[in-house]
Amino acid sequence: MNRPYVFINIATTADGKIDTFERKGAAISSRQDKDRVDELRAGADAILVGGNTLLGELPKLTVKSEALRETRTKRGMNANPIKVGVVTNADIPLESDFIKAGPARVVIFTTPHTSRSQLEALRMNGVEIFVHDTARVDLQKMMNTLAELGVKRLMVAGGGTINFELLRQRLVDEIMIYIAPMIFGGDSAPTLAAGLGVARGEAIALKLNAVETHDDGGILLTYKL
Repeated sequence: MNRPYVFINIATTADGKIDTFERKGAAISSRQDKDRVDELRAGADAILVGGNTLLGELPKLTVKSEALRETRTKRGMNANPIKVGVVTNADIPLESDFIKAGPARVVIFTTPHTSRSQLEALRMNGVEIFVHDTARVDLQKMMNTLAELGVKRLMVAGGGTINFELLRQRLVDEIMIYIAPMIFGGDSAPTLAAGLGVARGEAIALKLNAVETHDDGGILLTYKL
């Protein structure tokens, strides 16, 4: 299939959590890692988040560094990558940072669960909408569409459900995991990959490509699939 190069970037604690049980977007990355992530954003054509992250955090998904934004514009690119949301019901506040922070092109993939009035409101606010006539967004079809939109390098910024589905459907080429020297615990705290899971015989195999240690005691692991 025709699709972008897809990489997941995620920060976890030493016990594999990507947030606390409160699910309020707890800070995990160090300053060094945040700078690395900003460079990843600047090098991507688009940044994608799943529904839980989109609705729960309403992330900006913009490049923070002015210098990096200027470098993009000098290359003939927009200052910020395309923001991509994948959500069954796109009940997103129209004044949220996801829609308004920028400048950036905003694309949402959704389903008929999103009301017609909300779809129209989003379009009126400059959001490009793709509605899949299925119970959930068809991720393979979505990848084809992103390729048609000119996305060659796609960064996935969470959360666990979208990570797992992309991995399960073999739509990921690389995964970068920053492991912070801290522990959250909590049975309900989210992890890197959620969803239904797979049996041991269907485990998604990773090939370690690089290991990098950070001054704060964190570790960056890069895997190929």
